[in-house]
Amino acid sequence: MATSNMHNLTTLIKRLEAATSRLEDIASSASSFDPATGANSTPGPAASPAPSTPGIAVTAAAPPKPAENLPPSIEDFDVLMRGDLKTYVDHSEAIGGLVAEQAKCVVKCFEALRRFLLITTKSKNPGMSSNIYMDTLKGLQQGIISVDKIRDQNKQSPVKDHLMLVAESVDALAWVTIDHKPAEYFAELFGGAQMFGNKILKGNKDGDAAQLEWTKSFYKLMRSMTSYIKQHHPQGVQWNTDGKDAAEVLRELDIKAAPTPPPAPPAPPAQAGGPPPPPPPPPGGLANLGGPPPPPLPPSKGPAPDISAVFNELNKGEAITSGLKKVDPSMQTHKNPSLRTTEPVPARKDSQGSIGRNKSPAPPGKKPKPETLRTKKPPKKELDGSKWIIENFENPSEIIEIDVERNHSILISKCKGATLRVKGKANAISIDNSPKFSVVLDALVSSVDVIKCSNFALQVLETVPTVLLDQCDGVTLYLSKDSLNTEIFTSKCSAVNVNLPPDTEDGDYTESPVPEQFKSYVRDGQLVTEIVEHAG
Repeated sequence: MATSNMHNLTTLIKRLEAATSRLEDIASSASSFDPATGANSTPGPAASPAPSTPGIAVTAAAPPKPAENLPPSIEDFDVLMRGDLKTYVDHSEAIGGLVAEQAKCVVKCFEALRRFLLITTKSKNPGMSSNIYMDTLKGLQQGIISVDKIRDQNKQSPVKDHLMLVAESVDALAWVTIDHKPAEYFAELFGGAQMFGNKILKGNKDGDAAQLEWTKSFYKLMRSMTSYIKQHHPQGVQWNTDGKDAAEVLRELDIKAAPTPPPAPPAPPAQAGGPPPPPPPPPGGLANLGGPPPPPLPPSKGPAPDISAVFNELNKGEAITSGLKKVDPSMQTHKNPSLRTTEPVPARKDSQGSIGRNKSPAPPGKKPKPETLRTKKPPKKELDGSKWIIENFENPSEIIEIDVERNHSILISKCKGATLRVKGKANAISIDNSPKFSVVLDALVSSVDVIKCSNFALQVLETVPTVLLDQCDGVTLYLSKDSLNTEIFTSKCSAVNVNLPPDTEDGDYTESPVPEQFKSYVRDGQLVTEIVEHAG
């Protein structure tokens, strides 16, 4: 019997060796298989087939799947990521610290941007107001937030200019939402961020070469991105009108990106003639084996309540009310008028003594302080990136002066009675909740927005394309000869006067009020509105 078992084991080992040899030959031939020509790419002697072994099934390995055909826009974007983006990341890692950490977030932004561009080539436009559209931009939005977070948390860092340059530039990746000339939008935002890069170049002109190479590599990345936008998306990102639904494409990409679970470990091979399984425990459990006795069962809480009594009551039908007490006529208000003379619950009076409905008492807490007792915040004048922030100036005789550049925007809030002098040409100005405030400016690229400001004054020395007034009372505008083409929009405003420049140097300004009264009527089924003119 032992001789027979040894013979069977030897035969099984030989069969396994033959199968293993055959599988190795198939794997080596599949690795050199060329899908384009259908032949082996590596010349050499053909492997001799292993002898056929009965009982062992051998399947040929499938050839590798061909790579996905990508649109030219995605292929060029991949070239940009493998080239200029990688160079910038390498220089960032050479500097290390926060610069390298922020570079990793920039890579995530570009990966999310590539994913979005790939989706647009495969799907129809879901519409900017849909949740699916926001889902396609979710990764890019999170990446930009992570880049800005590193900048905001390290404003006192020695590499703050590096962090500012990258954060201000990465915000320009929102060009994918711009429908008209996105390359100009991207180049303009990057141009504003170059102020910080120029500081780095100037400070390390004769110093650290790594800083110079890092700045140049990032500049090259941004300029390559501008060229890419001009070449592939000159009028904004174009979706595939014949493509699939965007939600379906998102699901397909999520499935491809999901990690493949590791294979389950193989079961241990059965051994011929191995030991038998252990016998079942003897009756009586651990007590018969000399082990500790099992823990005692918890005491019983008594029998469960019998629910049959409930059903017996329900089965009584109309007789179920036989046990109720009857109401005596002396207890009925409609038969005993004396019960209706009881005084009602007294009404609750408010703090002013007026009677109103009963209300629940107000939750305990302090009353709001009067405006005169509130702590005043200190004045603030700060340039945060490309944004001027001016707040809490309340000295009527104070003149605030700032020097601006073309990409600067100015945000003014909660100022009262002060005057702001803007020197240079800025991008835009926004003013809110600033009564008795005055602004004197040279020129703007876009507009002045004034919201909820009373007794406000604005003087333009050169040109301003647009002035927007919303919920303002008592506004005075002084225009120059170069700003006569300024467009003025008013909404819910009163007492708005526009002063036009004199024809001569010795002349006075001509004051022209903005109309406030309108007449509306129906003509030919359409509502017509006209300005009411007052003569005499």
